[in-house]
Amino acid sequence: MSEVVALGKAGAAIRKANDEGRGALVAYLPAGYPSYDGGIDAIKALVDGGADVLEIGFPYSDPVMDGVTVQRASEAALAGGLRTRDVLSTVEKLAAYSDVPVLVMTYWNPIERYGVDRFAADFAGVGGAGLITPDLIPDEGAEWIAAADKQDLDKVFLVSPSSTDERIRMTTAACRGFVYATAVMGVTGTREKPSDLAAPLVARTKAATGVPVGVGLGVSNADQAAGVAAFADAVIVGSAFVKVLEAGEGPAGVRRLTESLAEGVRREPSTAAGR
Repeated sequence: MSEVVALGKAGAAIRKANDEGRGALVAYLPAGYPSYDGGIDAIKALVDGGADVLEIGFPYSDPVMDGVTVQRASEAALAGGLRTRDVLSTVEKLAAYSDVPVLVMTYWNPIERYGVDRFAADFAGVGGAGLITPDLIPDEGAEWIAAADKQDLDKVFLVSPSSTDERIRMTTAACRGFVYATAVMGVTGTREKPSDLAAPLVARTKAATGVPVGVGLGVSNADQAAGVAAFADAVIVGSAFVKVLEAGEGPAGVRRLTESLAEGVRREPSTAAGR
């Protein structure tokens, strides 16, 4: 199996960025916010602004990992009538728009209710690259792992500062695409500075795997993106984009922020040792 195939679509895009001497930008927005069509236009703006990987949120009624910003957006999308079929059609439209890999971040319950094998087949059929599953651990994910492997989909699991080295090894062994390193203990949301726990967590994760490592939770501006890109393979940004839409700045505002963050991950790092 070639390295590109083993990395999956998201991993290949991240490694392409790394080969250019920079971190990759993984950009998140929920489907259906501020409306179905408006959500698609906003996510297209992430592509136009320079995102390397797209992370589309699957709105859910009990988002235990999401902070208030993403919660509000998810509630608005659900109130607007968003359903699983709309998430799939959003993925289809984005996959047709560009070659940027399209991942969906989703809690497990909607996938289980839809049918794991059925969802994997339908998701692959519309051009999806893989799933990020924050509340599914590999020990309990055999059904998803099998379905994803059958459809050649990425499987992105999470590690955190509290993960033991053994847990990191087990989790990363199940990952394809990238490993999602949650840089802080707690829910999503922008912060004045990324956690000091991020770099040590990335170092421990890199010691366990050759799969790219992305850092999420807290990054909201170009300076923070540049700092994280100095030691991580990818920088994950979400709540900051949702806030732009909340402020009524629309796709144009999303594109401006994406361009700024894309500039950040391209800055010459003070040290390249981390990557």
